[in-house]
Amino acid sequence: MAAADEPRRCHIVAVPFPGRGHVNAMMNLSRLLAARGAEVTFVVTEEWRGLILSSSSAAAAPLPAGIRLRAIPNVIPSEHGRAADHTGFLDAVATEMEAPFERLLDLLETEQEEGPPVAALVADSYVPWVVGVGNRRGVPVCSLFPMSASFFYAYQHFDCLQPCLTDEHAPAAGATAEKSEQRLDQFIPGLASSSITLSDLKPLIHNERTVKHVLTVVSSIRNAQCLLFTTMYELEASVIDSLRSALPCPVLPIGPCVPYMTLEDQHSKSNGELASRGDCFTWLDSQPVNSVLYVSLGSFLSVSASQLDEIALGLAASKVRFLWILREQPPGVRELVGDSNRGMILAWCNQLKVLCHPSIGGFLTHCGMNSTLEAVFAGVPMLTLPLFFDQPIDSRLIVEEWKTGLELRDWTDKDRLIESEEIAKAIKKLMTSDEADTEAIRRHALEWKEVSVRAVQKGGSSYNNLSSLMEMVCSSQCTELNQQCSETSA
Repeated sequence: MAAADEPRRCHIVAVPFPGRGHVNAMMNLSRLLAARGAEVTFVVTEEWRGLILSSSSAAAAPLPAGIRLRAIPNVIPSEHGRAADHTGFLDAVATEMEAPFERLLDLLETEQEEGPPVAALVADSYVPWVVGVGNRRGVPVCSLFPMSASFFYAYQHFDCLQPCLTDEHAPAAGATAEKSEQRLDQFIPGLASSSITLSDLKPLIHNERTVKHVLTVVSSIRNAQCLLFTTMYELEASVIDSLRSALPCPVLPIGPCVPYMTLEDQHSKSNGELASRGDCFTWLDSQPVNSVLYVSLGSFLSVSASQLDEIALGLAASKVRFLWILREQPPGVRELVGDSNRGMILAWCNQLKVLCHPSIGGFLTHCGMNSTLEAVFAGVPMLTLPLFFDQPIDSRLIVEEWKTGLELRDWTDKDRLIESEEIAKAIKKLMTSDEADTEAIRRHALEWKEVSVRAVQKGGSSYNNLSSLMEMVCSSQCTELNQQCSETSA
């Protein structure tokens, strides 16, 4: 690990997609790179710079030596409310950020006398224009895909799937549901057996503009010099192997890319709202081991008001202790939950630190990739409620591939209101049941925890992949990779 006063090995410019989960994933990687001796310039919009510095993001733990924030103007819609027009937000990111980012790179070049020149760009795959910027400037680009490798692989083979997914090629009315449940390995040549079905891709299929963005992301990788995943090799080994055979660049899973480096910091900043509502860790310390259900459905999209009420009633009926993170709390939710001594409702918490607390025994989750990987790292069983985008695939992996969770609702039944009785039953099964299948889920969760810890420790798969990345970007190998991939894409 690099000391604060040691010269930095190389300069990396990190460019996250401007969304909370994406910023957090890139910051986690940047911390790892800085710990290995890189100087990281972390580029965000002015709005996101303010969010990070005001501690309203999980990326806001004190920045270590080696990471500095630089900002471009707010040329895209605000983070607040972007869910109202997600496709429009993607359009703006695709068209408005490139020019100010290039101007910032020009400015960084004038500052090179004060430090090493830019050796590489590490960019979220959802800002694919960075690949073009790097190619034009002769700077290698490493693309970080912050979702599962399985999601990437499915869209890499979208041409094989599209006839089965579009309405005009749909089967007759009586056979639609059955075909939706067909597994992807029936359509994608060479795909190892997978539990993922056609229906898991449906959240995006009928939004052509969003699909176009995803396909642009996937196709841009062929002109990048390296593809990184926030997952770890062991979680998706067969898919990673297939991608390594198919792509011209190195494919390096470096996860679980979660903020485990900050866990030792017992004085991490929290926002004022959390501090004023009480210390959840003091409360957690007073609870029995594995007795608390952690509930968080993400920061981007949420469930309907009626579904939120049913979750509150389900928590009350289950009689299980809970910690519920709810950024916007509709009136009446606290009253529906009932006994305030049995649970807490907060606007924010240090999620990984909470999940690693011994009192946490389960996680009701929307299956965003960051949350999924944090639960895997902490060894916490999950109750899955996917809402959007890649989350149905993550839920499928959790329940059927890794066997670390239960499904609260299948994606194909997404429009059905889950009633409180059903929610309470699922919560009690996950948290208190001694049935063999529930015990197996708890056992698998702990086994994956051990695999995760080994992966990030010295000699582990992700540790070694991160070493390979540092070797590439901090040596002449990166220039050679740039030439090789340019020849491949020509």
